[in-house]
Amino acid sequence: MRVVHTLVALALLSINASASASPRQVEHAYGITEINVAPKRVVSLSYIGHDFLLALGVKPIALRHWYGPHDFGVWPWAQEALGDAEPTVIYGGIDIDQIALLEPDLIVGQWSGMTKAEYALLSQIAPTLAHPKDESPYSASWQQMTRQLGRALDRDTEAKRIVDDLETRFADIRAAHPEWQNATAVAAYAPRLSAYGESDLRGRFLKDLGFSLPSELAKIARFDANFIRLEQENIGTLDTDVLIWVHAPSINAALDDIVLRPTLKAYRDGREVYTDFDLTSALNHSSPLSLNYALDTLIPLLDAAFDGDPNTLVPGWTSDKKVSSQ
Repeated sequence: MRVVHTLVALALLSINASASASPRQVEHAYGITEINVAPKRVVSLSYIGHDFLLALGVKPIALRHWYGPHDFGVWPWAQEALGDAEPTVIYGGIDIDQIALLEPDLIVGQWSGMTKAEYALLSQIAPTLAHPKDESPYSASWQQMTRQLGRALDRDTEAKRIVDDLETRFADIRAAHPEWQNATAVAAYAPRLSAYGESDLRGRFLKDLGFSLPSELAKIARFDANFIRLEQENIGTLDTDVLIWVHAPSINAALDDIVLRPTLKAYRDGREVYTDFDLTSALNHSSPLSLNYALDTLIPLLDAAFDGDPNTLVPGWTSDKKVSSQ
């Protein structure tokens, strides 16, 4: 009887293994990748791709370091998902020989800048994913990246749940803040005065909350939809209902150098928001894990900015319009 149970158990394991390893095809910018096994040794060449893998419950054996002081290049919002894993950290460019030595069974190249020539070489090592079709190397949305990885990993159901849950959270926040739906907002950078357009990760985030770009900036963004450089005499394009200054070195000195900043409505009405290093980085990564962190952190700052009282001190600022901590 015990043997029968054992045979049944083995048969079920075999069925489950076959199901998890069902052959599938993933279309991307450089063609179609066929994956016939359940990946066990995933190498992430994407600067942010490990966040997406960890959200899907997959710990890469190697990942590409972007920036920051954290172990293995993994930021706080993803460290619990990483657990005690110790992936190899890849620094610099795409080294074909180094990747081959890792013996991967899936190579993830979304948001990596991978060229078509590099893709051709990497595909000889293991099934390789490039950025989604009809997108540039760094333009794919977090939804596209999540779904594409879910398909590659045979975790479509989990990917759909992650996308649905986060989109629902954005929708709930929009419903709870009707005042934002007719308001303008922009994420800006100093010392080299710049703004992020709606096609940029930060701009998409604000759009998902219901904000829009001011009309003058939107006109410029038609020609440079991601990162818009501005001259100080054009600071009026930043005359928004809320102005978000992303973290930058020596931010106070940088803001002091913008001599016309006090003319901005957001400055006068106490609707400037400052994102510290972690929050800025969460927006930079724009993964399911980092976006939930960003929502947890930024929504209270926006609530303080929109409370109707210009004298309310938005966390992160001092009473003289200085950043209180960096």
